Amino acid sequence: MSLLLGTIVDKLGGELLAPPDLEIHSLAPLELARADQLSFLSHPKYQAQLAASQAACVIVAPAMREAALARGGCIVTDNPYLYFARLTRLWRAQHPVRTGPAVHPSAVVDESAVVDPSARIGPLCVVEAGARIGAHTVLSSRVTVGFDCVVGERCIVHSGVVIGADGFGFAPHAGTWEKIEQLGAVQIGNDVEIGANTCIDRGALADTVIEDGVKLDNLIQIGHNVRIGKHTAMAGCVGVAGSATIGAHCTVGGGAVVLGHLTLADGVNISAASVVTRSILKPGHYTGMFPIDDNASWEKNAASLKQLHRLRERLRALEHTLEQHKHTP
Repeated sequence: MSLLLGTIVDKLGGELLAPPDLEIHSLAPLELARADQLSFLSHPKYQAQLAASQAACVIVAPAMREAALARGGCIVTDNPYLYFARLTRLWRAQHPVRTGPAVHPSAVVDESAVVDPSARIGPLCVVEAGARIGAHTVLSSRVTVGFDCVVGERCIVHSGVVIGADGFGFAPHAGTWEKIEQLGAVQIGNDVEIGANTCIDRGALADTVIEDGVKLDNLIQIGHNVRIGKHTAMAGCVGVAGSATIGAHCTVGGGAVVLGHLTLADGVNISAASVVTRSILKPGHYTGMFPIDDNASWEKNAASLKQLHRLRERLRALEHTLEQHKHTP
C-alpha cells in the first residue's frame, strides 16, 4: 500500500519540492510521522512540530515553504488542510477497504422499501416499509431507517444510527402522559454524513428535514420537526430540540444544545458546550458558557451570579435616587 509523491501531485496539484519517485507508505500526523510517511501543517503555530518531524514530505502553505525546506521535502499548496482532505480520499480510492455484498445477508429490508442498486446495506441493518435509500449511499452496520424515511444519494451513515424513531411527543393529562403519534417522517438530502449512534427523530406531522451536505458527528440527537440547512456541521453530542430551524453553513460545537422552536440564521457558529436559549437571526460566532475554574472559585462566582437580579434592582433604585437629586433645586 503506497503512492509515489509524483502520482499524488499529478492527481491533486501543488508544487512538489521533493523527489517525485519517493514512495509514501501511509499518512501520519507531524509528531508521529516516519521517514516513509506523508504529513501536513495546517497552522503556523505547529511550526515547532514541523522542524522536528521525521516525515518524508510535508504539505505546507506558501508562507511555510522555507521552514519546510529547511527540514526536508514538501508539497506547497494554498490550503494544506483541504489538500490533505483530498489526499485521504485519493488514498482510500487507491487502497479500498474490502466490502461484502451490496446488501448483507443479515440485513432486514422490507419488500416495499426502495434501495438503489448502487447503495450498500451493512450487517444487521433494518430498512423499514416505504423507506428509500439513494444511489451510492452506504449504511454501515446496525443502521435503522424507519418507515417512509428517505436517505438521499452519496450519503454515509455510520454504525448504530437510527433514522425515524418516534419524536418525543406527549400530552399531559391528569398527572399522566398521553402519547402523540408521530405521523411525519425524515427526509435526508444528498451528500450527508451521519456519525455513529446519532438519532434523528421523525416529525409529528411535517417531516424532519436534513438538507444536502450536512455533516453530523457521533451521538447527536435531532428532535422531531427540526430542519437543518445545507452544509451545516455539528460536532459530537450536540442536542437539537424539536421544531428548531438551523440555517445553512452553520457550525455547532460539541456538546452544545439548541432549544426547541428557535431559529438560527445562515452562517451562525455556536461554540462548544453552549446552550442556545433564543433565536439568532444574524450570522456570527456565539458563545454561551461559564468558564471552568477551580471549584472554590467557581462556587463563589456561582453564588454571586445568584445575586445579580437583586443587585440590578438595587442599582436601578440608586440611579433613580441620584436622578431625582440631580433635579432637586
